[in-house]
Amino acid sequence: MNYYPSFINLKSKRAVVVGGGKVAERKILTLLKAGACITVISPEITKRLEKEKIKKNIKHISRHYRKGDLKNSFVVIAATDSPVMNTKVSEDAPYLVNVVDTPSLCNFIVPSVIKRGHLTIAVSTSGVSPALSRAIRKELEKLYGPEFADYLKLLKKIRKSALKKIPDKKKRAGFLKSLASKEIFEMLRKKGFKDVAKNLLSFNTTRITI
Repeated sequence: MNYYPSFINLKSKRAVVVGGGKVAERKILTLLKAGACITVISPEITKRLEKEKIKKNIKHISRHYRKGDLKNSFVVIAATDSPVMNTKVSEDAPYLVNVVDTPSLCNFIVPSVIKRGHLTIAVSTSGVSPALSRAIRKELEKLYGPEFADYLKLLKKIRKSALKKIPDKKKRAGFLKSLASKEIFEMLRKKGFKDVAKNLLSFNTTRITI
């Protein structure tokens, strides 16, 4: 199966998760970070999900799935321990549906993800080997540590200032490209974010306000 890779904006979109166990919990917490409006359908849910319910971060329908529960949903995740139930959810889903550990019932799959602030790196083997995806993710986690999150915060400020203060597009593009150089990456990994920020302030010949 060949998938089209994309990052989807789920802000305020209706997400329905069928299932309330540990696997469903992981999916729900990720959806919460994305800003989705989540409805969980399950007779029981984990303690962590109970806390999210009390905080009103999720809506919980305490029963088994019924036809019609997916109405107006944008994304659906089936995470029950019943293959029959998961198949039914997959068949009823109006748009995007993911059935945990069953790629044949999905029209999208969830990659192994690394988050470093504004940086998101997603790894997928198209469902062939989730274990290999996780192994590659762990390697990348070592290459792209927390310092990259701090650096991206700084780059956001620099880019905003550069757009105003460097009118020449060619010069601006060259300047911004220099901030993503191999040398910068090596300095981030060896010396850390503070040293890189200090160097940028020292050698900032374009007089960009940081």
